Amino acid sequence: MAGSIDANLLRQNAHSPSFFALNRADTGNGAELVDFCIPCNPYFPTPDMFGRLRDNLETILKYYPSSADTITAELCATLGLNPQTVAMGNGSTELITWIDHLLVQESLCTPIPTFGRWTDQPLETGKRVDMFPLPENRDFALDLEAFVGFLRERRSRVAVICNPNNPDGNYIPRRDVLRMLDALVDLDLVVVDESFIDFVDAEPLTSVAEEAAIRPNVIVLKSLGKNFGLHGIRFGYMVANPALAGRVRKMLPKWNLNSFAEIVVFLLKEHRAEYRASLARAALDRRSMERQLASMPGLRVFPSQGNFILVKLPDDKNGVQLRDYLLSEHGVFVRECGNKLGSTSQFLRLVVRPPQDVHRLLTGLGAYLYGTEKAHLISTVSPPDMSAEERPPYVEERPYAEERHYTYEQPPHLQATPIEAVYQTRAG
Repeated sequence: MAGSIDANLLRQNAHSPSFFALNRADTGNGAELVDFCIPCNPYFPTPDMFGRLRDNLETILKYYPSSADTITAELCATLGLNPQTVAMGNGSTELITWIDHLLVQESLCTPIPTFGRWTDQPLETGKRVDMFPLPENRDFALDLEAFVGFLRERRSRVAVICNPNNPDGNYIPRRDVLRMLDALVDLDLVVVDESFIDFVDAEPLTSVAEEAAIRPNVIVLKSLGKNFGLHGIRFGYMVANPALAGRVRKMLPKWNLNSFAEIVVFLLKEHRAEYRASLARAALDRRSMERQLASMPGLRVFPSQGNFILVKLPDDKNGVQLRDYLLSEHGVFVRECGNKLGSTSQFLRLVVRPPQDVHRLLTGLGAYLYGTEKAHLISTVSPPDMSAEERPPYVEERPYAEERHYTYEQPPHLQATPIEAVYQTRAG
């Protein structure tokens, strides 16, 4: 891939270029691009599901989908939700847009850094956005008491949190989110964006969607595209009490969901076990990737419960230069966070991917940070495996590569920190 994509493509607008744009710009001189930028689920849909989509491609493209109400009813039957409490959108961004237009009157308060549409959308419509900075020295963890105090001081009427947060992956325990909802019952609206919550394994019960259905001012947002790794289909949904959900649903086009979304929703009921197994596999990959990144001297790794990991580069390294280098020299596409409010170019968000892809990422990172000749693979250790009950047959088709641990010859100003010390420090 060396030299096959012009890095200027990455500077044309605030958002990262699409995978399609990168592929169009690729001259085809190198290896296949590996995407560590767009959050995905590499183990779902299953090969069988993709096969059925391929077999029905002509029909899917040729005929109108069912109405949004029909697709929503099927999703609710699968997930055990009341259709009156759900509105489905053409991606969660469509729902964010309508939430802003209909339910945000003057001001919105949200922590930063976070998903950009929660700051950009209300600013674009002339609302005041009160931004609560997340402290790097606390791993960007949200102090809910301080956040509520800030909101009261600013007299914001709408509160938004992402759980887990994007780009850092911090997760707020469910009981604490419920306490926040109780404290903010007088607001016009409280939104909990749970787009990545299916990847959380910190506790068995994570979502507050059931609570949103019975509370007066709460919306929970979900992104099926992020959970399933199907961003191109564009489908998400929100859960709220029937009046709130109905108000948003009334504004959505009758056919705002496409035929691909319909087919996947109707397939989901047959493949829920595989979906759960894919989440368990992604969690294993996340832990393995965190360990390997944490072994790189000078690289700070933030604990995550999402399907991505936030890292901070050493002070003398620049994320824009690293992003361009990885793309041009190693065919690896990463998310540099300099255009996120509350972040800088020293931060990268790296999507969790299978170990064979992580090996390529680490090779490029090591070459950039320490010099190609100083990066050495010194050992291979097999990661903990899933039990036979957890691993469906289709996972065997994507063998789990060996977990690789790296060591480097450090420049004098960088001190290697043993991985055990990293975790002991965080635990303390």
